[in-house]
Amino acid sequence: MSTFAFRERLLAGGVLTGFVFMALTAEIAAQQKASPPDFSSNQVAWFGVGGEYVGVPGGPRIVSNDPAHPYVPNGTGAQPTYRIADLTNPNLKPWVKEVMKKDNAEVLAGKIGYTARSSCKPAGVPGFMSFGMFQPVFFVQSPKQVLIIFSGDQQVRRVYLDVPHSANPKPSWYGESVGHYEGETLVVDTIGLNTKTFVDNYRTPHTEKLHVVERWKMTDDGKMLEVNFRVEDPDTFYEP
Repeated sequence: MSTFAFRERLLAGGVLTGFVFMALTAEIAAQQKASPPDFSSNQVAWFGVGGEYVGVPGGPRIVSNDPAHPYVPNGTGAQPTYRIADLTNPNLKPWVKEVMKKDNAEVLAGKIGYTARSSCKPAGVPGFMSFGMFQPVFFVQSPKQVLIIFSGDQQVRRVYLDVPHSANPKPSWYGESVGHYEGETLVVDTIGLNTKTFVDNYRTPHTEKLHVVERWKMTDDGKMLEVNFRVEDPDTFYEP
């Protein structure tokens, strides 16, 4: 089980996975404080900048880049590369390392290192956090549910408020998300995720036991959106 911190800028973004920290910058600066919080007041859109997870201090190692194969993003003037995971990470279970070792080798041999965004597939959770880099993410809030919409290809996450999880939710791309407000924070608990998605941009696989809890809160007078989230999967990671 792995805890991650992901700092990403969404023009509004920075994320933590495990405890993912996502700092987002609002397209419209002025927002009124509300209880519960209003993430979409006055037509706010959130844009992301970045894409790397940042580990929680004192927590287990997150999945990161192999130093032998540096990651070079687009727009640097150098030849871009795909992310190659450092498989010396002690928090990964053996089967995960074997899958990723094969994937790393194929990418280094010329295969495309697809992410959800580059392959136009649903990202799942917490992979959805890596969206918003080029097209904005919007929130639509009502008393019974919250919609989180990625405008790039209209992917939608639905968070049902103040209800329990189903007894046995059928695994799906975005799973079953239930949430509630704790003061100015939206807490989202997601289970029932299928295994077609990755945990991060290093193409880390997971099992159907994946469990993600996110805490969304506006900071900096509504100009940033901070998301702390915890990732657990006892069959994939040794620690959450």
